[in-house]
Amino acid sequence: MSMIRNRACKELFVFCGVLSRAIVFTSNGPPAKSIQVLSFPEIPPPPPKTLNIRYLLSPINPSDINVIEGTYPAKPIARSNLTENGPGSSEQPCFIVGNEGLAVVSEVGECVRGYKKGDQVVMVKPQAGTWSSNANIQEDDVIRIPDVGGQQISEVQGATMTVNPPTAYNMLKEFVDLKPGDWIVQNGANSAVGQAVIQIAAHRGLKTINFVRDRPDFSTVEKQLLDLGATHVLPLESLSDNSARARVKGYTNGAPIRLALNCVSGPTTASLVRLLGTDAHLVSYGAMSKQPITLPTSAFIFKSLTAHGFMQGRWYKENGREGREKLMRELTTLMASGKLKEPLHSIFTVPISLSDEEATTKVREVIDQMTSGEGMVGKKMLIKFQGT
Repeated sequence: MSMIRNRACKELFVFCGVLSRAIVFTSNGPPAKSIQVLSFPEIPPPPPKTLNIRYLLSPINPSDINVIEGTYPAKPIARSNLTENGPGSSEQPCFIVGNEGLAVVSEVGECVRGYKKGDQVVMVKPQAGTWSSNANIQEDDVIRIPDVGGQQISEVQGATMTVNPPTAYNMLKEFVDLKPGDWIVQNGANSAVGQAVIQIAAHRGLKTINFVRDRPDFSTVEKQLLDLGATHVLPLESLSDNSARARVKGYTNGAPIRLALNCVSGPTTASLVRLLGTDAHLVSYGAMSKQPITLPTSAFIFKSLTAHGFMQGRWYKENGREGREKLMRELTTLMASGKLKEPLHSIFTVPISLSDEEATTKVREVIDQMTSGEGMVGKKMLIKFQGT
């Protein structure tokens, strides 16, 4: 009887257009098999010192996939009060996916200061569960999109502001004191971080050598990156060519490269390191190849190579809310002025007309396509729940 009442409740909420929805998982596993769309009653008015927010867009990041798989060090909180039975209930708690997203304040609770209905905000709290239509959150869990002289940024820029652009910005700033005219090299250059690296570097007068995996439409990808400000774009596979070092040295006129950014890892990283000069830094922020890094000992002994790992979440913890707000103002200014464009992207809308089972099938198809082959590379996918 309770299942019938729950189904009737869902149908009523769909009819009234006030249904809440989220993409959830109850246990770790392959994303295309583990996630499902879950409907639940609309959230009530916000208690004091809290906000109700409505998500506008939420990106699918590689770390979100890792969370579902159970290979990421952070995990969302378990939700056991969304439904009366099944996933999201006390008998089967679930986890709402999503670490990043743009939301609008829909209701303001008593004693909240500094926010009003209609404010656009991004998340401060990690693993907030942004693959959802709406949520109730503490006022300290969000930050308002900064006002930069009345200039506007797009919803896509707002939704993708807290992970990829700051990762690019900080990696270019934290490890090497780069001056205009200096060179950097990176792999995974057509990823969202790679695209941001190219644009921020160009804004600072830095020159970039960018490696991307070879493909039939390589010239199209090359043109996209050159249009963003890349200096040179090369196939990743060319790193195995003995002439690669000579070619790169010709590009730089012998100037040493002191910074390499790595999101691919695996055996090609050693070839990337061979392009670096003395006292250079390798910064790794991903492992898209799902293979470990093996580096030549000679690079450490004879060239004094320094290898780092970078995680934007750790930077936020170390720099606090003030540092985060300052960084957001700088990035918003670059976006509003056209110096940092939104990433190449596609928006997947979860239709309100589909049942949870039908919507689950559609979402799983998108995730499966993204996580197979080259799907995760070159184009950012964002989720939008119809009606938001």
